[in-house]
Amino acid sequence: MASLPAVARVMFDGQKRSFDPSVLRTEMERGVPKQRLLNTQVLVKQAMVLYFSSIADWETFDTWYMGDIKRIGWFTLIHPFTGKQITARFENGALGDLVPDEKLPGDYRMDAVVEYLR
Repeated sequence: MASLPAVARVMFDGQKRSFDPSVLRTEMERGVPKQRLLNTQVLVKQAMVLYFSSIADWETFDTWYMGDIKRIGWFTLIHPFTGKQITARFENGALGDLVPDEKLPGDYRMDAVVEYLR
């Protein structure tokens, strides 16, 4: 299985995590609404910023993204919060805009959202 290339470093800034709890809620005529689980696993969405120290690093990432995972494939990466390896994919196969970063001359960043089952 493919792994997120080391040239795409996950930055701590811009981290957000959300998920749909997959719960069915039924309103009752009287009393408390009933709830039940729809699925045993939930799809977690993790927003992050990928940092590239040069345009060559981004080109390496782009080759991996277009070729190895073909935009929609699953890949492994180290979860930015837990440090554990997870299997994820890019939400809708999409990436954000590649923009210059102000840390060093010639570095770039890109927003991305990955999704994985928990």
